[in-house]
Amino acid sequence: MQSPHAVGEHLRSTLGSLIETHGVPAASVAVLIDGEIVTHAAGLLSTATRIEATTDAVFQIGSITKVWTATLVMQLVEEGLVDLDAPIRTYLPEFALADEAAAAAIRVRHLLSHRSGIEGDIFTDTGRGDDAVEKYVALLAEAAQIFEPGALFSYSNAGYVVLGRLIERLRGTSWEQALLTHLATPLGLRSVSPSPYEAILHRVAVGHMDAGDGGGPQPAPFWAMARSNEPAGSMLAMTAEDLAVFARAHLRAAAGSPPASQEEQAVVSQDSAAAMRTTEVRLPRVAGMGAAWGLGWEIDRDEGTVLFGHDGNTVGQSSFLRVAPDAGVAVVLLTNGGDGAGLFHDLVDPLLRELTGAGLPEAPVPPADAEPAAASALTASDPTTPDVSGYLGVYGNSTVEMEVSRDAEGRLWLEQRPTPELRALGAEPSTDEFVPYGDASLIARERKDGMHLVLAFLEPADDGRASYIHFGRAVPRSR
Repeated sequence: MQSPHAVGEHLRSTLGSLIETHGVPAASVAVLIDGEIVTHAAGLLSTATRIEATTDAVFQIGSITKVWTATLVMQLVEEGLVDLDAPIRTYLPEFALADEAAAAAIRVRHLLSHRSGIEGDIFTDTGRGDDAVEKYVALLAEAAQIFEPGALFSYSNAGYVVLGRLIERLRGTSWEQALLTHLATPLGLRSVSPSPYEAILHRVAVGHMDAGDGGGPQPAPFWAMARSNEPAGSMLAMTAEDLAVFARAHLRAAAGSPPASQEEQAVVSQDSAAAMRTTEVRLPRVAGMGAAWGLGWEIDRDEGTVLFGHDGNTVGQSSFLRVAPDAGVAVVLLTNGGDGAGLFHDLVDPLLRELTGAGLPEAPVPPADAEPAAASALTASDPTTPDVSGYLGVYGNSTVEMEVSRDAEGRLWLEQRPTPELRALGAEPSTDEFVPYGDASLIARERKDGMHLVLAFLEPADDGRASYIHFGRAVPRSR
């Protein structure tokens, strides 16, 4: 399977059965190999309309949008309009947070690498007008600061909306128009759809959600999240091939190679492409995220067979992109419901192993002896047993409350209580059992949403209690 033809045959013979196994209504795949992009699609774009998926159908790419936003920022850096290490107030003097010192200290680099400390999951709908992003950023004047800028990594949608506003201010146009003018058009991409108004002109995937009645994924009640979050990934849609073209442009730029065709123009410099995938911050050991982060890219491995990319989730849609630069390989998977994460692993891991010699990083799993009774040992005096007392308690922000508790048998539980705003986007209250997992971490006993959730406990106070629970987002202790 070392040629584009062989990859195409493999996709045609496996994708249909894999989406059925994982309950995914439809999937679209694009694989970049030897400079050529191979595509295939299968399933139904909507189980209500029964429209079949084709390779020209657009799916939402969710938070992979952040890499597009980061690329737009790096273009401004190349033009001398932005300094990565300048405070964001240099360009947005009106920028405000509840913490004035933090608002003055946050730098562009902090925002690109998710180290701003701004509470990240704020999804306030500020309307559908061209001023939606501007209004959203104004509302951040009331947003909490989770930690001092630069101190930790915490994935922040809000931070990327601020970057979107930076782009709007310096380009003198909406983020949507900037994306079309400075990325989609130069790359020759005609189906990139920043909003439903463009997406409706194409075959378009509808997200599906579990109805909870055992009947399988059902069409979501609405197509996209709020426009206010669009620079972070609330509604940008495109074909799998479009996303592969974007990845190829980054690969060729970093290698100092010219664009792949006469239709394409370079959209990022060699230095910028390299900087975006160079480690800025290493992450705690959590599930579903990379080992490190660059200036936009999530980095799965920065040693050996380098692998970087990004994932995305919107209303009933999941997207995945992985790039292996040494082999010149990129794999895109776009889905519209079901177990997208499981499909991603079963499809992409063997592809990467065949094409690059190394698959996806191993997903975290509970220790083999993590039986329910094993957790009761946590109350024993065995010196080899980890002390988890510092993990217990309640952690919270404006969107979720998370409580770690220990029952009479010593078993550890995480209860998550999302706010009504987050529940409207599909989040549900949950209670799950966890067991110790290495240093300062717990892991869920049961697999959920395609993975075993890992919780890291950071910054212990003088009394030994963790200051933060971390699962990609840092959530501070409330009590």
